Amino acid sequence: QVQLVQFGGGLVQTGDSLRLSCAVSGGPFSSYAMGWFRQAPGKEREFVSSISASGSSTYYADSVEGRFTISRDNARNTVWLQMNSLKPEDTAVYYCASRRLRLGARKDFEYDYWGQGTQVTVSS
Repeated sequence: QVQLVQFGGGLVQTGDSLRLSCAVSGGPFSSYAMGWFRQAPGKEREFVSSISASGSSTYYADSVEGRFTISRDNARNTVWLQMNSLKPEDTAVYYCASRRLRLGARKDFEYDYWGQGTQVTVSS
């Protein structure tokens, strides 16, 4: 059974940085594309970033392009989301997700497994 366990998150100030981690077990991590999504209060879950199974292809939402970086280490079965220059509008619960295909995707229904979510709060 594939499990995704998230680490990181917390309360920071505008302009600060945070790194989220997601450790995957129970499946062939190196064959899975990974994604990060977020959900703010009263809003739908939205795409943040994705990375292909090999790590060679990455995609970002326009709202985070240039500030966030997704990366992975297939030897450690882990994916990270480095978040810099955080803004109050980045406040949300962040979720990592994996899909049983090698290419990333932007729609949440295209992912098969999900982490437990972690709160990121950016104060102004």
